[in-house]
Amino acid sequence: MKIALDPTPFHSTHSLLEFPRLAADLGYEYLQLTPHPDFLPFFNHPKADDRLVADLRAACRDAGVQIASVLPVLRWSAPDPDAREAAVRYWKRAIRMTVDLGVQQMNTEFQGRPELAEESERAFYRSMEELLPLIEAEGVHIAIDPHPDDFVEQGLAAWRVIRGVNSPNLGFVYVAPHTFHMEDAPLEIMAAVGDRLRVVHVADTMDHHRSHGLRYITNPPGSAARVHQHLRIGDGDVDWDEFFGGLAGNGFLDREDSVMVSSVFAENENATEVSRYQLEQMTERAAAARDRHRNTQRTEAHA
Repeated sequence: MKIALDPTPFHSTHSLLEFPRLAADLGYEYLQLTPHPDFLPFFNHPKADDRLVADLRAACRDAGVQIASVLPVLRWSAPDPDAREAAVRYWKRAIRMTVDLGVQQMNTEFQGRPELAEESERAFYRSMEELLPLIEAEGVHIAIDPHPDDFVEQGLAAWRVIRGVNSPNLGFVYVAPHTFHMEDAPLEIMAAVGDRLRVVHVADTMDHHRSHGLRYITNPPGSAARVHQHLRIGDGDVDWDEFFGGLAGNGFLDREDSVMVSSVFAENENATEVSRYQLEQMTERAAAARDRHRNTQRTEAHA
């Protein structure tokens, strides 16, 4: 398993080419590239040319850091045909950039609109018809997160959409701070997805279902906003023993191609301290969960 830093909290203090050295200084061996105005901005055409891609690869080599995954967020499920067609073009360039970086793992969101779920699903499959030949030819794997406010938000429903593409090059992202929006039980999702679980994002969040729906309050009442946080481990309601235990049972912790990302966005003023804390917590909790799982297996084998 690769443990990676999401450098989003450092966007205002470091340039793109400084991210590899930053990750190394914080103790990380891996980096996840998330939307950045100089590389893959949200929703728009990629902004890196071949020279910048080569410079970024060199910066990683010099820092002794590898890029574990690349995360574009593009409107490939947009019901609007122009937006969808543009997103497919942008995806093709994003895939080329990823391959040129020597990276095979990408992860993303479904996008689309929940109030136009049927139209968005049609758009998603139409985009996959165009992109899948390139994805498979390049040997890239794309894992998808059912993000709150996407056309599909529930964990198992999202897995069915991914499975329906019928390609081993597509998989699932489990984002821990989306746990309470995915509705289905974490262990049920992890068991259903199996080894197609390729990326997890680690951050805490409050359970908005608690306190009869008043764990946090939005106005006006009944707002369709999907509120969640990306807090450091222990500051929210995610059951971390269950989470890491589920990853151990899934086999995620023992797979060389799996990626675990620190994904805290709520404490930029403490980003350095929090990033180191997250690395320590992820490393220790993963090791403990792996040991518990192996002990359980040995006990069951001798029963």
